Amino acid sequence: MIKVVVSGAKGKMGKAITELINCRDDMRVIAGFDIFCEEESIIIYDDLYKIPEIPDVVIDFSHPSAIKNLTEYAVAKGVALAVGTTGLENEHKEMLLNASKNVPVFVSHNMCLGVFLLLNLVKQAAKVLKDYDIEIVEKHHNQKIDAPSGTALMIANGIKEVREDAECVCSRADVRKKRQKNEIGIHSIRGGNLVGEHTVLLIGEDETIEISHKLTSRRVLAAGAVNVIKFIANQKPGYYTMQDLMNVCLH
Repeated sequence: MIKVVVSGAKGKMGKAITELINCRDDMRVIAGFDIFCEEESIIIYDDLYKIPEIPDVVIDFSHPSAIKNLTEYAVAKGVALAVGTTGLENEHKEMLLNASKNVPVFVSHNMCLGVFLLLNLVKQAAKVLKDYDIEIVEKHHNQKIDAPSGTALMIANGIKEVREDAECVCSRADVRKKRQKNEIGIHSIRGGNLVGEHTVLLIGEDETIEISHKLTSRRVLAAGAVNVIKFIANQKPGYYTMQDLMNVCLH
């Protein structure tokens, strides 16, 4: 039985993950962690060190400001850490890398296998279609704070692996000039209760290829997070990504 603490337990993803784990018999949520204490289906603490049991895994969908606290707790207690929070700065990434020297750390801006497959298809297409312009369009609900989305940036960074001179452009409104060949345009749309849509357009002369992924429920993201929990709970200290999880799925 894998014991789990959900960080960001009061958020949309935190609630979806808790609900899904409650339907399983191979893991259980022993507590939540958030900025306010509360007792719902689980007890939510505002201090990790107040949680009476030591979990096997802490999974985080909260805010970058929590990373320092989470990494320190994970190292102190010998707990695996899985982070799906977006908007991480270099300082947060450095904290996670340092923690991974002592405990298993999994980091992904999107834990959905479908999105990871989209990323791999896009990288293959970008490598083959070298002269095609690339634009990324992402759509999310009107409560989302960060833009572009972490997933859009993850896709753009994947493209940069095969197009090393590529540069992200998130707004063309301030500069009046022609599009540069090395640009990756990223466009953010916010409205209603959209869960998440990402479309990558590869645009050539007289031809456009679109690769898209659309979510209609957070249950898919929660299911991906559960797969990550199962994976990271059994790993040695180190830094892990969706590629490592995919490698396990392929064997």
